[in-house]
Amino acid sequence: MIKNVLVANRGEIARRVLRACRELGIGTVAVHSDPDAGAPHVREADVAGRLPGATPAETYLSSERLLAVAKSAGADAVHPGYGFLSENADFARAVADAGLTWIGPPPAAIAAMGSKIEAKKLMAAADVPVLPELDPAEASDADFPLLVKASAGGGGRGMRIVRAPGELDDAVAAARREAESAFGDPTVFCEPLLEGARHIEVQILADAHGTVWTLGERECSIQRRHQKIVEEAPSPAVGSELRAELCGAAASAARAIGYVGAGTVEFMLARDGRFFFLEVNTRLQVEHPVTECVYGVDLVRLQIEIAEGAPLPEEVPEPRGHAIEVRLYAEDPANEWRPASGVLHTFEVPGVDVEFAVPASPGPGLRLDSGVESGGEVGVHYDPMLAKVIAWAPTRAAAARRLAGGLRGARVHGLTTNRDLLVRILEEPGFLDGDTDTGYLDRIGLDRLAVPLAGEAAVRVSALAAALAQAAANRGGVLGGLPSGWRNVRSQPQRRTFEGPSGQVVVDYYLHRDGLVSELCPGTSLVSVTPERVVLEQDGLRETFAVTVAGGAVHVDSRFGSVALRPVPRFADPSGRIAPGSLLAPMPGSVVRVETEPGADVADGQTLVVLEAMKMEHRIAAPSAGTVAELNVAPGQQVESGAVLAVIEAPASDTATEAVTERTPE
Repeated sequence: MIKNVLVANRGEIARRVLRACRELGIGTVAVHSDPDAGAPHVREADVAGRLPGATPAETYLSSERLLAVAKSAGADAVHPGYGFLSENADFARAVADAGLTWIGPPPAAIAAMGSKIEAKKLMAAADVPVLPELDPAEASDADFPLLVKASAGGGGRGMRIVRAPGELDDAVAAARREAESAFGDPTVFCEPLLEGARHIEVQILADAHGTVWTLGERECSIQRRHQKIVEEAPSPAVGSELRAELCGAAASAARAIGYVGAGTVEFMLARDGRFFFLEVNTRLQVEHPVTECVYGVDLVRLQIEIAEGAPLPEEVPEPRGHAIEVRLYAEDPANEWRPASGVLHTFEVPGVDVEFAVPASPGPGLRLDSGVESGGEVGVHYDPMLAKVIAWAPTRAAAARRLAGGLRGARVHGLTTNRDLLVRILEEPGFLDGDTDTGYLDRIGLDRLAVPLAGEAAVRVSALAAALAQAAANRGGVLGGLPSGWRNVRSQPQRRTFEGPSGQVVVDYYLHRDGLVSELCPGTSLVSVTPERVVLEQDGLRETFAVTVAGGAVHVDSRFGSVALRPVPRFADPSGRIAPGSLLAPMPGSVVRVETEPGADVADGQTLVVLEAMKMEHRIAAPSAGTVAELNVAPGQQVESGAVLAVIEAPASDTATEAVTERTPE
């Protein structure tokens, strides 16, 4: 029996494993890097061991340090979560060699799936449908479009879509660089690109006694840069006959490699109904909660019990209803998916029924698996996922509505997130009809999906609410019965200026015996105001605005959406001005490459600097043509957000310019 588990991970998956262990009565050991010292998973464990340093290589990817913590804390088992070392066969062997129980599949099974090239050969031998492998050097015109893929690893790294022969050499070279950087293996291969295909995966569970469960399929087609952001179970495109075929192929794949534990067999489903093996994820998936909700099982608990040698029950659980999960990221979808870092001042999702657990039936439920909390800091060293929000309901439509409502009501302050994009996806007619594929975001378009929920009218009324709330806060208890700015005779209006999502918003208003008068929002009347809550009446409807001041900004939440406003001081400090043509670092990070030099002529959109942050490369491009007047960085240098990387002399540029970025996987 396992008595004490070391969780070799961080964030929400660490908290998920810790919860399962607590329910089983198993002791827990957390690990943390220096930036994660105050993270929730550290506090929730019985004991936590420090992994000195900040980068993944120094910390969560250091098997030696992880095993040293396990030894000192008296752990007798290791759960790897997902990512980091979860699919590293050498680490699994090292855990076993140290006399500890590995809560995962056998190292041999991990190794067998560690190379996509070898994995496809094994699957073909097991009669699992596979796409033909193409040698990049032998690709002909008839083979395009095709996909270049890294043989090791996943997560979209080392992957390129190539539509024309002339693009192939550059794509292969770039994919090899990324694969070498991310996985230490530059091997890449090509396969046909299935246009309009769906990404479908089957959850498997296998014990050491020969029993293999297949718990239906998940649809994971909505992706950005080959990384999933929306997952659901079951797939709206899969009927009972196709489901049986997919599950049969997944079971064959599991038996072919002697699989034990929880894993996922991934497929591409073509428009004509044919499906092809993609890979086996030899670990727990990020999206495992949708399967838990539909099948009413605790996959982490089952992982632990299988690792202890327990057999699976003979009867496979029956599915119920529908579940949808979204990944809430600190990133800006409208700006090349740029990740955000800094303090998360507020993180609240009202209406959550359970955290890290399966909602009870009957009736819809909302689940939250979060690695963050209000006041925490999101750094630049790890993936920018904040949380997973999952809805379960008897029908797909009900689950989508429940999830969209939960996201709309969330209060997330301090960082730009993809929350509004997720809500728009969940309410988009094509999604609701089940018409999704891996090209969904490109097909529908970010010009529709990445538009903030709060439109221009919502920004104006939110700014008015912010101005009124700030005035109430400034008055304090002095003449508290009168509204701020009240006059017997109308004089000058009260004025506040905010920097809003699309530029400055100037709020002029009067408060007198006839009530509120504002040219910004004509016909709007004030019902009540406190520093935290403003109620306005518009067109006979009372609207409530929650106002939060944090991090130098005013955050206004209402049914119209969330609006972040930054007060503009009346008198600007001239010392804070930045030279025209300055390229500013969009985020903290490490300089990977500098692709220009002082005095060089650069073209509009030309890459000048490549930053590494949050496990991704970000290309900093010139916003216009010009000459490099200053170059302030070198490879290996750490920079803070807002640092001046370079100055471009360009006739048309007379203001400081934040660098243009293109985000690509490492």
